[in-house]
Amino acid sequence: MSAAPRWDPGQYLRYADVRARPFHDLLARVPDPPADRAPGRPRVADLGCGPGHLTALLADRWPAAHVTGLDTSPEMLREAEAHAGPTPGGGRLGFQRADVLSWTPDGPYDLIVSNATLQWVPGHADRFGTWLDALRPGGTLAFQVPGNFTAPSHALLADLCAAPRWRGRVPAQPAVSAVLDPADYLDRLTGLGCAADVWETTYLLLLTGPDPVLDWVKGTALRPALTALAGDPEAERAFLAEYRDLLRAAYPPGRHGTVFPFRRVFAVATKPAG
Repeated sequence: MSAAPRWDPGQYLRYADVRARPFHDLLARVPDPPADRAPGRPRVADLGCGPGHLTALLADRWPAAHVTGLDTSPEMLREAEAHAGPTPGGGRLGFQRADVLSWTPDGPYDLIVSNATLQWVPGHADRFGTWLDALRPGGTLAFQVPGNFTAPSHALLADLCAAPRWRGRVPAQPAVSAVLDPADYLDRLTGLGCAADVWETTYLLLLTGPDPVLDWVKGTALRPALTALAGDPEAERAFLAEYRDLLRAAYPPGRHGTVFPFRRVFAVATKPAG
């Protein structure tokens, strides 16, 4: 079994503003938790909170809420702790280590949100029922995941990991993506009795600098391979050089930078109020 990927908050945050845009678009369609309109403080969980800078946006929007970010990465959680503490509205922002696949809510929540995490969790749709059961009436489950697993950035990486030189040295890319089609998410969520809003967006990112697509995926899709090769710098350099050359051919720079299509899938599911 391959080791869990080691995350690099600094590398991930190099593109923090661009990576945050889908989260802003997701939150724009999330209704206020019902506890905001009744006595008591809303409870919000952020599954896969990463370095915590986006979890802090939840506390900004609902300053009376108790917001908890959950993640498995010690590196990310150490970074996130800088955002922890009381909020101006009397709420609190905190972080805990937890595995999304096995996390069971410890009580009722008003909002469970996940940003760019569930793609790492095979079978995550099977957890929807448990998470929805933990929501108060009128509560919301909202998430967004990448939908670009057939893009050259991922297909080329899968081919490289399966090449004779690297097979067994780095984790194989999954043959089937953990991310479902938007229609499948809609079917799952409506089948659980929710009013579901599901959509997809492809952002056309204009990346600049030398080998910008390689630099981008170093923060996300490359983490398992980089973790596996961390003890062998020569092998790591060779692997990155091969992948870099493939990406250069697939994503040639244009006059203003390198265009990188960035497809995302979004879902907002609201539990009946009655």
